[in-house]
Amino acid sequence: MKLTAIQKLTGVLELVSGLHIGSGNTEMHIGGTDNPVIKHPLTLEPYIPGSSIKGKIRSLLEWELGVVSLTEGKPLGFKDIGKLKGAEQDQAKDILRLFGGAPEGNSTSEALVREIGPTRLAFWDCPLDKTWVGDMQNRNLLLTETKTENMIDRIKGVAENPRNTERVPAGAKFDFSLTLRIHDGESLLPTLWRGLKLLELTGLGGSGSRGYGKVRFARLELEGRDLLPEIEKVRFSPSVGL
Repeated sequence: MKLTAIQKLTGVLELVSGLHIGSGNTEMHIGGTDNPVIKHPLTLEPYIPGSSIKGKIRSLLEWELGVVSLTEGKPLGFKDIGKLKGAEQDQAKDILRLFGGAPEGNSTSEALVREIGPTRLAFWDCPLDKTWVGDMQNRNLLLTETKTENMIDRIKGVAENPRNTERVPAGAKFDFSLTLRIHDGESLLPTLWRGLKLLELTGLGGSGSRGYGKVRFARLELEGRDLLPEIEKVRFSPSVGL
């Protein structure tokens, strides 16, 4: 297996609705929010971790392939390949090529490990677009918003248990980038395009069922080539429900 190219994909990911990716901070601060978003420790600006995007796209592709019940909710692994046949097995191998997977000890054949090879995709953290940050600062606006939510008592008809959630507001833009390793001239781009389209259709971060985290690619390029038409051409079968 020979590394023949490394391709760099760049773009701008724009929020269509407010995004919440939690920081994991469980401390309560006077005047603060119950659920802060993750922020860069030096700039204190919110960002999107590459791991969040990678995990969401991988899980969506596994749902599309229909292997989530097969893996009992765990990420697709080498041990699951033998349970699939034909085109489904080929698609599962492509997912492992793109996103990686740890061989499960002696239960994984050496031939399969050699066939799959190293992880092809590297997702980088997405910082806020500097132009958007500058525009917000010029207008004396904050980079995040606080959204108050309540639970409604069905009998009394009143709001109870208010909670505050910090979000990056709709309209925010992030610099998006990833790199793709190509081995022996293989073609894994169609699978990647499907994953990016699924991300646009389903969203990112927490509370998606309450309208959070809808995103779209405002710009997407692969070494100068406009990829937005490729993403728009992606279609899903009725069985996927998209």
